[in-house]
Amino acid sequence: MADLNQKEMLKEEKEILAEEKEILQEIKTEEKAIVKVERTVWVLTALISLLILGAGVGLLYLGISSQSVYTDKTTISAPVINLSSSKGGILEEVDVHPGDIVKADTVLARVGNELIKTKIDSQVLTINSDIGKIFNPGETVATVIDPSALRVVGQVDEDKGLSDIKVGQRAEFTVDTFGSKKYYGVVDEISPTANQGDIVFNISDKRQINSFDVKVRFDQTLYPELKNGMSAKLWVYKN
Repeated sequence: MADLNQKEMLKEEKEILAEEKEILQEIKTEEKAIVKVERTVWVLTALISLLILGAGVGLLYLGISSQSVYTDKTTISAPVINLSSSKGGILEEVDVHPGDIVKADTVLARVGNELIKTKIDSQVLTINSDIGKIFNPGETVATVIDPSALRVVGQVDEDKGLSDIKVGQRAEFTVDTFGSKKYYGVVDEISPTANQGDIVFNISDKRQINSFDVKVRFDQTLYPELKNGMSAKLWVYKN
């Protein structure tokens, strides 16, 4: 009789253990389901956040686009002045180097007995240093720029907001060399004639699209790091 009771008790214990095992398995299954739901919620939340952020960026871009005219076809430049010998002769002497800042009437070189001088305060861009070279009359010996004439020059297509640009409007620009640092200036000049270069056509009607130079003046005492030839991006504010 005792053996029979013991067997029944063992049987009941096995059944209880089996039930506990099933319950534990169900709990694990439910925990996995909860984790999946949490992951799904996290992914959806992230996607919604990205959509909201994208919409915000899009609205910001549209806002900026509606308030400004943008071009990345932009450089910092000044008109280049060619200095040459009126008589020609042998290059006898060179007194400066590219990059030098010189005053008006500074002697840059001597060709024969003729002194090659600057007429205004200048920055030397190039200087031929091939002593003994024979120069023909009018042949360029050196090139300089007037540093005060440096401008941010952006090419704006006639169908990309050119009509919205006026002299005196505020402008903002960045320079590739200095990353996202912002610089500020004022529209100084709008070229009266189109640039001569590659012809661009409007796809819809095959009409030629011309671009015009928009020149922006800036305070060089505030931005002495800006140099002739640097690439830039330009925004001109319409209002």
